Amino acid sequence: MKIKSIALTLFAAVAISFSANAQKTIVDVAVGSADHTTLVAAVTAADLVATLQSAGPFTVFAPTNAAFAKLPAGTVETLLKAENKATLAKVLAYHVVAGNLNAATVVKAITDAKGSLSIKTVSGGTLVASLKDGKVILTDENGGVATVVATDLAASNGVIHVIDTVVLPK
Repeated sequence: MKIKSIALTLFAAVAISFSANAQKTIVDVAVGSADHTTLVAAVTAADLVATLQSAGPFTVFAPTNAAFAKLPAGTVETLLKAENKATLAKVLAYHVVAGNLNAATVVKAITDAKGSLSIKTVSGGTLVASLKDGKVILTDENGGVATVVATDLAASNGVIHVIDTVVLPK
């Protein structure tokens, strides 16, 4: 009886832990990532926290700190200034797509579209998704290219795919 009780207690603890992770929003997942502190600061500065905590669903292509570091010197600091809030919001919204697009869905859509898929972002811009060496590549409206380096980070209101470069709208 004691072993059965311990097993049930362990099962309940795992279920609670899994349930708690499933309840995290996109913002909560990003906040928990040491590789996304710049993104979290930008989302906060642009007043997009409430939006990205809402029901969604959203697919977020989340640049890492290293991706932001690739931008020309001073770009991040300039965007984080209060007077540039609208520009920052537009850049961040360019990384968000309405709907829950997991990696398998994206790859299938690219394949079905004969190798190149236009994706409308919530900012109104377009990203072009393609495959290169088995990885999803995003090309922005300026010809900039980002590679998806991690996929399917689940949140209660969507999914996050990590990218290695900040994509920029026109």
